[in-house]
Amino acid sequence: MARTSLSRRSFIAASLLAGGGVAFEFALPLGRASAQGLDAAPITAFVRILPDNRVVIGGKNAEIGQGAKTMLPMLIAEELDVAWDSVTVEQTDADATIYGAQSAGGSRTTGREWLPMRQAGAAARAMVLAAAAQEWGVPVSALSSGQGRVLHEASGRAAPYATFAAGAARQTAPDPASLTLKDPSAFRIVGTRVMGVDTPAITQGKPLFGIDVDRPGMLHAVLETCPAVGGRFVSANLDEIRAMPGIEHVFVIEGDGQAESLLDGVAILSKSWWSADQARLALQVEWDTRAVEGYSTQGYAKCAAEALDRGPEKTVLDKGDVASALDGASQRITARYAVPILAHGTLEPQNTTALFTGDAIEIWSPTQNPESGRALVAAALGLEKEAIRIHFTRIGGGFGRRLMGDYMVQAAAIAAKVPGVPVKLLYSRQDEFRRDFFRAGAWHELDAGIDAAGRLTAFRDHYVTFGADGAPSRGAEVAAGIVPANLLANARIEQSLIATNLPTGWLRAPRSNSLGFVLLSFLDEVAQAGGRDLPALLLELLGEDARTIPGSGPREADFQTGRARSVIEKVLVLADWAGRGGLASGRGKGFGFYFSHAGYFAVVVEAQVRDGQVRVPRVWAAGDVGSQIVNPLNAEQQVRGAVIEGLGQALAGQEITQVDGAVEQANFDTHPFMRIDAVPEIEVAFVPSDNGPTGLGEPALPPVVGALVNAVHAATGTRIRKLPLREEDLV
Repeated sequence: MARTSLSRRSFIAASLLAGGGVAFEFALPLGRASAQGLDAAPITAFVRILPDNRVVIGGKNAEIGQGAKTMLPMLIAEELDVAWDSVTVEQTDADATIYGAQSAGGSRTTGREWLPMRQAGAAARAMVLAAAAQEWGVPVSALSSGQGRVLHEASGRAAPYATFAAGAARQTAPDPASLTLKDPSAFRIVGTRVMGVDTPAITQGKPLFGIDVDRPGMLHAVLETCPAVGGRFVSANLDEIRAMPGIEHVFVIEGDGQAESLLDGVAILSKSWWSADQARLALQVEWDTRAVEGYSTQGYAKCAAEALDRGPEKTVLDKGDVASALDGASQRITARYAVPILAHGTLEPQNTTALFTGDAIEIWSPTQNPESGRALVAAALGLEKEAIRIHFTRIGGGFGRRLMGDYMVQAAAIAAKVPGVPVKLLYSRQDEFRRDFFRAGAWHELDAGIDAAGRLTAFRDHYVTFGADGAPSRGAEVAAGIVPANLLANARIEQSLIATNLPTGWLRAPRSNSLGFVLLSFLDEVAQAGGRDLPALLLELLGEDARTIPGSGPREADFQTGRARSVIEKVLVLADWAGRGGLASGRGKGFGFYFSHAGYFAVVVEAQVRDGQVRVPRVWAAGDVGSQIVNPLNAEQQVRGAVIEGLGQALAGQEITQVDGAVEQANFDTHPFMRIDAVPEIEVAFVPSDNGPTGLGEPALPPVVGALVNAVHAATGTRIRKLPLREEDLV
């Protein structure tokens, strides 16, 4: 079933037939999209008005718990000028040719869609008003709207939108430049606390997620791959597995050697996942692991130490004369820090259901990045992209893991072996941990110089991480514009790379989730050496006069010192930072500030340490993500989730370890996450600024771990330079 790109007329006609109402397609012209920094494809929102005046709005982006399925339709409904309780939200399919960019990652959705989604709603409203003007024989300028009704003040006439729906479908969609959008002071939906549109179904256990997909005649699949990532298939007892009760198919999947697309494996298909997975227990596979068996956690640490001793391979940033500034400093502070490899640990394991029909494939998948998955499937199966139809399912946790399309390709490759039969591939928990795209480990040697007055005058970071051929692994890059390097005249950032067989990927707040701990803890050391606290050090670097420091790369936003100062000052008041000296023995408060994904966040963590155990009773967070919080209810939960995840990375014992190229962890018992009884009280405040709205999924996380270890130091005098934090570090 080939995917078709609908014209405006056919799109409207199809919607009329399907839902008994009228749909409006609104495309943002390519030229205007490019001018706004949007992806160079039409961004289309879809609105259907039913005969009873209810409104169906399409949620075009993947819903991963970040609230996009609610937030984007809120923007459309606001400018359409309808009541939110009259709106039903439907998940669209994944199709960039109709809907534009639909990925969920990098906290980019809000900034990317803020204007186009509002324009989509305003366009649909304008088409209804134009139809009403024709029917009533009055100028459009004489009409207004309110809560899904067209109003003509001069005559006192009023009618619901549904009255004019058919006529509106015959209107030409207006030029976006001609639309007048609401002043924020007139918002009735945006800025209100709106419950997630899926929340009632989730609480009732209704099937929304990829793991819930069920198709007639569907087979369930498990896929066994080499424990040492990258090992090649040699042989297996396939005939023995085929003879087991309930097993429908067993075959080898020949991969291309790339974890991003398809590794060698053995697929077992049955009418139940349980029987397929039980059969896997009897599977005996010989793998060729010669190319990947030499990698281990101890080996990485040894290679990293040697690289730090040897000196950097390349320079990422070189400002001023760092060597002279360090040599001439009144004090020089040096420390080494390390962060572990981490897994994403999504609650819903990776899965995809696929139906291959010979010349096309239909896919149901919890993907954050559908178009990347489409391209990978097309390449693996030799199909045109137009022959691949992708249905979004709700995502049971992503954190960046589902930006990768490997599980989509695996399901498609398995389905291609049994044409005409739907196949659901579902990872076991062990698969989930051992076939992740991991947060890269990192090792740092940092130097700082301070003058006689305690002011920071020079900064250097030699950063060792995974990479090959001179390029760091995915998610292991370091930006030149990190604080404090962007605020100093003398700063140097260097990098060296060590090899790994593990595929790496983006974990919530990529790069920043690791750097936040390292930089903030080290700067706390520097501040204390200079006789001040970390907030004072940062405020001194920021200066009194607001200024803008240009971003250092295509995705690095400009840094505005005034916005940074505002959130720092806000959280210090919230947390009563000035009164921290009155805390009881064994208690301390720690501070952190970080700028990432265009968001500014300052955090204070209160920690209590007793008998080597750390408890966090309270956390305060202040953030600036622009002029408008679209849905405050969801926004606050995004920040709380980021705080909990950050605390868990440090306190719960999260670490991926390797022996002979294979990951040792296989479940949550060895890579644990925060339990609900350990979750602190979290107070969240937003500091609005005169800037466009940006995303919230990631920027609150990076300062959390640094603030935590700084709080532990305040409580105990012990400096934590390696994660995860362990009891023996504190006793």
